[in-house]
Amino acid sequence: MISGTKLRVLTASILIPLVMAAIWWGPTGLIAGLAALVAVAALMEFFAMGTRLGFQAYRFWTGLAALGILAQQWYASQAASIARLGDLLYEARAPKVNLEVVFFVFLLGMAVIALWSRRPLAEVLPSVSISVAGLVVIVLPFSAVVRLHGVDISGPKLLLFTVVLVWVGDTAAYFVGRGFGRWKLSPQLSPNKTWEGAMANFLSALLVGALFGYWTRIEPAHMLAMAAFGSVAGQIGDLFESALKRSAGVKDSGTLLPGHGGMLDRIDALIFAAPAVWYYFEWVVMRKF
Repeated sequence: MISGTKLRVLTASILIPLVMAAIWWGPTGLIAGLAALVAVAALMEFFAMGTRLGFQAYRFWTGLAALGILAQQWYASQAASIARLGDLLYEARAPKVNLEVVFFVFLLGMAVIALWSRRPLAEVLPSVSISVAGLVVIVLPFSAVVRLHGVDISGPKLLLFTVVLVWVGDTAAYFVGRGFGRWKLSPQLSPNKTWEGAMANFLSALLVGALFGYWTRIEPAHMLAMAAFGSVAGQIGDLFESALKRSAGVKDSGTLLPGHGGMLDRIDALIFAAPAVWYYFEWVVMRKF
């Protein structure tokens, strides 16, 4: 019988090289496709937790909307790259497909399903609520991984930086918390998380930021700021997912990844960390170019 820690390490040792290879060598379209699969898997786990509370989502339609969000983010990353190259003709003739359009189509389809399906009317509000929540809580923020990867030649480095700071931070928090943790971070949500582990997460993220600063050629202050924001946001995401699981009365969101639980358990920190890094890069770093 393999222990929980060994199973966790074994699963990570298989997934990490595959993810890093895809990020480094794969085009942004591949990243969007893989992110779509991951997002839909996490979305279905979220809906399964909602079912325990009596919320029946419009699974198929919301899954299609999730694919639409990832496709739009890929489109936006390609359009932004072309715009930075100064192709004014392309900008003039390209259709403006933004997230508002995707959400409007989703809303319209959901209204049609709600009005003409055979579900009882009492289920409409819960079904709409859990469906919209899945897109807003999981898919939309997670889609930032596509925007990060799509930043010209720096994109793969930025996404690797984000993924590594989450992985290293989680690992540091896990082992420091187990070995030295005394002060509980949030006993009601996650009894095993400690302030010592949270600080180890933060400091290790800063170390990742410093190391990646030499590689990306981005100013050290900006790399450290992105690492700090990413670490704090990621830890909030981790705790938030714990709150969702406690609300549904489950320990893990699923069983897809041995030793790690479900897909949502694996990406909970990245869901919050990726947009934190992306928006800092877009609003602060890119303004200098």
